[in-house]
Amino acid sequence: MRTLRPSDLAREHGISTQAVRNYERDGFIPPAERSPSGYRVYSEVHAAALRTYLSLIPAYGYAAGGRIMNALHEGDLEDLLVIIDRAHGQSLRDRDTLEAVRRAAHHLTAESDTATDPLDDSETRTIGELAHHLRVTPATLRNWEDAGILAPARDPGTGYRRYPASDVRDAELAHLLRRGGYPLDHIATVIRQIGRVGGTDALAAALDDWQRRLTAQGLAMLHAAGQLGRYREVCDRGRPGRIVASAASTISR
Repeated sequence: MRTLRPSDLAREHGISTQAVRNYERDGFIPPAERSPSGYRVYSEVHAAALRTYLSLIPAYGYAAGGRIMNALHEGDLEDLLVIIDRAHGQSLRDRDTLEAVRRAAHHLTAESDTATDPLDDSETRTIGELAHHLRVTPATLRNWEDAGILAPARDPGTGYRRYPASDVRDAELAHLLRRGGYPLDHIATVIRQIGRVGGTDALAAALDDWQRRLTAQGLAMLHAAGQLGRYREVCDRGRPGRIVASAASTISR
């Protein structure tokens, strides 16, 4: 195999040579060989590893992408699959929540002043129940309350927060938009607008933007799956310390 310098790997992706060295240090690409003078010597195997890791970032994020590469290099296939399955599960939950919020927005827009509220507020949830439902902490819900996103009622006997169905809907919407990277003040504005009949323009724009993000992530997952599958063939031939020597034939095909 032809040898590559750190700058060769960096140039392909528009990153710094220090980033390449950092990825090696963190185990995202295999350890480099060393020249007699002590310089790093990379190969097509390292280039494939770097392409794989960088393809994982838009699909799964930096942290999960790094864990996937570590698991792959350590031969821990089960851990690798669990990380990927969890990410796909979260993506599906996001899509389900997005669809639920779209339906809620449709109902709010369609409702007239005299129509019956489609949300049943007769049953309420505690802060712990709502936090568990959203898979966030109670502190997160209190932060959303401070930001004006939620305004739960208080139990007259205990003073504890109680969240009716309308608050649960707002919390689900806030959670979705927060995952989309929106700041709390923007989310509060969207919540106030959706609370008024006909005030859903900001919500529609935010949901369309998040739909585009989910689509881009899904396509990135497809691309990353191909890269990961090809690179796994390399890793199946040995652990990181032996990958370069044992996988040349796989990479060169």
